[in-house]
Amino acid sequence: MPKRVLITGFEPYGGDKINPSEMVARSLEGRLISGRPLSVRVLPAETRTLRERLEQAILEEDPDIVVTIGQFGGRTAMAVERVAVNVLDFEHPDNVGVMRKGDVIARGSADARLSNMPFDKVVEAWHANGVPGYVSNSAGTFLGNQVLYELLGLTEMAATPVIAGLVHLPFLPAQAIAAGPESNPSMSYELMKKGLEVLVETVAPWVDQRAAEPAPPAPREKGRRQMWIPRGVKEVER
Repeated sequence: MPKRVLITGFEPYGGDKINPSEMVARSLEGRLISGRPLSVRVLPAETRTLRERLEQAILEEDPDIVVTIGQFGGRTAMAVERVAVNVLDFEHPDNVGVMRKGDVIARGSADARLSNMPFDKVVEAWHANGVPGYVSNSAGTFLGNQVLYELLGLTEMAATPVIAGLVHLPFLPAQAIAAGPESNPSMSYELMKKGLEVLVETVAPWVDQRAAEPAPPAPREKGRRQMWIPRGVKEVER
C-alpha cells in the first residue's frame, strides 16, 4: 500500500472570506501525485485545538510526507519555512477570540524545531517550473508557526521517518486589492496550486530514494580503552 501525503490548510480568519491555503488544499483532495494519494484536512483558525486535530489526522492517514499550508500576507512568493519557534504571539485574535502574547506552544519543549524538507530541491524545482519561491527563516508566531512546531513534535519519533514542512502563501490578487495593492504582493491561485503540485512531485521521489538506500552499518564496538592515571599510579582498564 503506497504511503500517503497529508496536506493541511486553514479556514479564513481575521474577517477574510477566503484563505488561499484552504483553496489550494481542497484542490488537491483525492489526487495521485508521484504514486502517492493525497489526503486533505482544513484546520480551524484556532490555537487551542490545533495539536489534537493534527494528531488525529496523522493517525488516520499514516503519511510519510506532511505539508501544511498557511497564508502570510505581505510575502512576495511561496515560502518553505525552515524553522518553527516555541512561541505564540498574535496581533489579532484567532477565530474564537483567543489572544496569545509571548506564550509558549509547549512548556518544557525545545525553543525551536527544524523542518526536514529538502529545501534546496524544492526551491530549485519551483524556479524550474516558473513558480516564485524561496526558503524562509521566520514562520512568524501565529498559527502556521504553531502547526509546524506541533507537527515536528508529533512526527519526530515516528517509526518510519516523516518529512514535514510548512509553506506560506502570499495574498490572492483580490486580497491584495482589498488590503492595498501598492504594498501587498499577490500570486494567482493557479500558480499557488502548481507550486504545491511541484513540491510533492519533488519531495516524494526524494523520500523514495532515501528509503531505498541501504542503511549505514552499525558502528563497531570499540575495544576496551585504557586510561592513564597520573602521579605514578599504575595504568588501569576501564
